[in-house]
Amino acid sequence: MTNTIKVALAGAGAFGIKHLDGIAKIAGVEVISLVGRELDKTREVAARYAIPHATTDLAASLAIAEVDAVILCTPTPMHAAQALQCLGAGKHVQVEIPLADSLQDAQAVADLQQRTGLVAMCGHTRRFNPSHQWVRQRIVAGALNIQQMDVQTYFFRRTNMNALGQPRSWTDHLLWHHAAHTVDLFAYQACSPIVEAHAVQGPIHPALGIAMDMSIQLRAASGAICTLSLSFNNDGPLGTFFRYIGDTGTYIARYDDLFTGKDEAIDVSRVDVSMNGIELQDREFFAAIREGREPNASVAQVLPCYRILDALERQLERSL
Repeated sequence: MTNTIKVALAGAGAFGIKHLDGIAKIAGVEVISLVGRELDKTREVAARYAIPHATTDLAASLAIAEVDAVILCTPTPMHAAQALQCLGAGKHVQVEIPLADSLQDAQAVADLQQRTGLVAMCGHTRRFNPSHQWVRQRIVAGALNIQQMDVQTYFFRRTNMNALGQPRSWTDHLLWHHAAHTVDLFAYQACSPIVEAHAVQGPIHPALGIAMDMSIQLRAASGAICTLSLSFNNDGPLGTFFRYIGDTGTYIARYDDLFTGKDEAIDVSRVDVSMNGIELQDREFFAAIREGREPNASVAQVLPCYRILDALERQLERSL
């Protein structure tokens, strides 16, 4: 590898653009190949970001010897297979959340990472958002212990559309995508494995084939608990909102802003070098490659989250 890390990015849509914008602020990293579903649109994005190679075939990017690492921002059902493809080609890989939509596939990625020794990371962005980092720093310093987390993840998606209001070629999922953020964050912030998990879900949508509402309860070995409410039926406000209830304070994270339980704003602008969680997770990925170490949110670190999701899925199937 040269001093400059050469990157291929797969997924030229809304989330791929977020990564390209973040990478543009990171020194010593160059995106040299872009993979998209439609070649003309992919070439347009590549031209905008001065990326010399555009293709609709991930294998074509992996065949470029100069490519050191790949970032996958493709549809969820493709994540595990493409991660295996990248690792098999000798490339470091960052997979956008979720790592997979089944425990078997997530385990396969973790197993291949162990065999290759390459850096394999999953985009569990909440670990990197400055608001959650601020809380984490208090926990690590021994100034706060989590007693309870209450989290709301709310969207309005009664048709199969993406965040930009465009038709999706795949169906998003409350459990395997959106719950993954909070299940992982809860164990991470509680500094304790999840030992009990329960879920109930609302009716299955007749066209989308998924539950549009879900409630999840978690308990960590430390005794901390988490209540997570998720909905695709919510007509605003949209997003995920976190309430940390600790032994020495209550903190509320709304997007990138953090407040006390009394609604007093906390300045998190100096927590890290950026307020952009995507940029920060990309910085961690590239730093781990340079330093030859395991990254925060490595595939191995987040695998317990997918074991919990698998257990919840089996529980929900039994309740149908």
